[in-house]
Amino acid sequence: MITIGQLAGYVGVSIKTIRVYHDKGLLPEPDRDASGYRRYSADDVIDLIKIRTLAQAGVPLARIRDLRSAADEEFQEALHGIDEELSARIRDLRATQGRLRRLAAGQLAPVPEEVAAHLEHLADWGFTPRWVDLQRDLWILVFATHPDHAGALFRDQSESLADPALRQLFLDYDQAHDLDAQDPRIDDLARRIVEATKARYGSEELPHLDENSGIPSLIQGTVNASSPAWQRVDTLIRQQLKA
Repeated sequence: MITIGQLAGYVGVSIKTIRVYHDKGLLPEPDRDASGYRRYSADDVIDLIKIRTLAQAGVPLARIRDLRSAADEEFQEALHGIDEELSARIRDLRATQGRLRRLAAGQLAPVPEEVAAHLEHLADWGFTPRWVDLQRDLWILVFATHPDHAGALFRDQSESLADPALRQLFLDYDQAHDLDAQDPRIDDLARRIVEATKARYGSEELPHLDENSGIPSLIQGTVNASSPAWQRVDTLIRQQLKA
C-alpha cells in the first residue's frame, strides 16, 4: 500500500490532479488507515495510468468517467475511435508544422507547381524581383481563398504572357511603378492595356472571382498602394472600359 504522494510520483501526475480525479468520480477514494492517511494499491496505480493516458490523448474527463464503467467491448470501440481522432490530429499537426517550416523559409504558402514554374519564367522574361514577389503573394492569396476559381484565372494570365505583345504590356506596367503619376506614358500605357483587353475578350465578361468576393478589391488595393503610377493606370483603365 502506498501514499498519495508515492502514487503521484510513480504515475507522473500531481497530487492535486489525483484529488481532481477523486472529485470527478474517475478514481475512487480509498479508505484511510489508522493514521488518517489514504493508502493506494497496485490496482489504483494501474487505474491512474489508464486515466492519465486517456487524459493526455485529449479525452474529456466526463468521457473518461463514462468509459471507466463501460463494458469491455464498448471500451475497446471507444479506444479505437480515440485512436482515429488522434491520427487525424497528427495529420493536421504535421500539415501545420510544414506550413510553419515554409514560413520560416520565407514561403508563406505553397502554390501549384505550374504557378511556381510560371514565377521562375517571369524573372527570365525580364520582370523585376518586385513584380515576381508581388505575383507570388497575390497568387498565394487567390489560391488560398478561391481554390475553385484560381486555376482558371491563372491559366488566363499565363496564356496572356505567352503572347509576346501582351507580355510587353505587363513588362511596361512593371516598369511604370516608379514613374510620376502624371507622366504621359501612364496615359499611353492605360490606353494600350484597354485596347489589348478589348481585343482579347471582346464583348465577353472578363475573368473574375465570384461577385461577393472582396479579394479582387483587396488585391488591386495592395497593388495600387505600392505605386501612385499604378493607381492612376488602374483608374484610367476602369474609366475607359466603362466608356
